[in-house]
This record gives sequence, structure tokens and C-alpha cells, in this order.
Amino acid sequence: MIFATGDTMQIGYARVSTDAQDLTNQREQLAAAGCTRIFAEKITGTHADRPELDRMLDHLRLGDVVTVVSLDRLARSTRDLLDITERLHEAGAGLRSLSEPWADTTSAAGRMVLTVFAGIAEFERSLIIERTRRGRSAAKRRGVQFGRRPILSAAQVEHARELLTEGRTVAETADLLGVHRATLYRALRAHESSNAKPRELRQDDPAFITYGPPSDDLPIPPYRTENLGKAR
Repeated sequence: MIFATGDTMQIGYARVSTDAQDLTNQREQLAAAGCTRIFAEKITGTHADRPELDRMLDHLRLGDVVTVVSLDRLARSTRDLLDITERLHEAGAGLRSLSEPWADTTSAAGRMVLTVFAGIAEFERSLIIERTRRGRSAAKRRGVQFGRRPILSAAQVEHARELLTEGRTVAETADLLGVHRATLYRALRAHESSNAKPRELRQDDPAFITYGPPSDDLPIPPYRTENLGKAR
């Protein structure tokens, strides 16, 4: 157990998820473990913004040790735990958990365990990236389009075309639709491109042009009609 010596101290962090829960039990355990200052808050772990946690991290000095009753009071996930541990390391501070003795970065064994956790988290991240890449590729093959959804719907673009046909200016039309002129221009161009029909071939197209009747000197196709009667 490490107690405050000199300018360093043991700092406790306690958290409960709702106002109905009580912080008393965690405070008592942290005080019994030697914590001389305790940061506590009532906020769910799913919130990225935890003011007391940020205050504690900013308060740390070289040699301080952060103590928690359990790791789930400190971090939301393995990745979150590793990020917090990295911030503690940058500040020259340690971390220990009363419920998980192996989570003690003040010891070589504890640092080794968290290093293994970091490798596992990186492996999980690479798997997620690979699954995401495969999923996107499969979706693209099915015709799924990615990217931002259009600001103007097809009905709004059609309404804009009607307003322009009636004599409204682009600026007036964009203002009525609540968008910038450039946005309206892009939407109109995209609408025209998506609705463009393939050009129908006309009689004067090269595919229809004929150059007179077939020549009389063309060879007769090699049909062996003389053998049809014998085959019967």
C-alpha cells in the first residue's frame, strides 16, 4: 500500500450511475485504503463527459496514485481504461483497483497485465476495422450508396425547378428553400444527372445507316441443302 509522502498523495475516484445510488460505501473504502483526497460524481459511465474525472486527471502530480474500488467505476470499456491509464502514465501517476489486485501500475506485474490488455484491445480494433471494410464492400456491391444524405429531397428539387420555370431567380429559390445557392446548384445538377435518359437511336445514326443492297458477288453461304433429301 502506498500512502502520501512528501508532495505525492493517494487520490480516490468514486462514481455511481444515478442520483438514487449512494457514494458513501465507495468513499469509506477509499478512505480506508489511504486516499487523502477523493473525487466523486453521480453520472452514468456511458457519458464521455465526466467533470470530476477530468478534474482529478488535471490535479495529478508526479508520484500520485489513483485508487478506485473497481475498474468499472473508472472506465467504460477496455479502450477507455487504457486511454485513462495512458494519461496517468504521462502525468507520472499510478493506478490501482481494490477489487482487482492485478490492476496495479505501481508494480511490474500490474503494468505487464495492462500491456497485454492494450495488445488485446488493438487486436479487437483491427478486427472491427476489417469487418467494417468487408461490410462496406459487400454493401457497395449491393448498390448501397455511402456519404452524406442530400440536403434537399427529390420533391424539394422538383419544386425548385418549378419555381425557376415560373421566373424565380436562383437566389430567391434558394432562400425559399432555406439553402445556399451553391447547394441548390449542386442539387439541380445531381437531379438532372440521375434522371438523364439514354439517347434514343435515330434513323440517321450510324447503326441505322445502310449502304445499298448486298453485293451480287458475295459468296453463297455454305448450306449443304443437297444432302437434306438423302438424310431423310
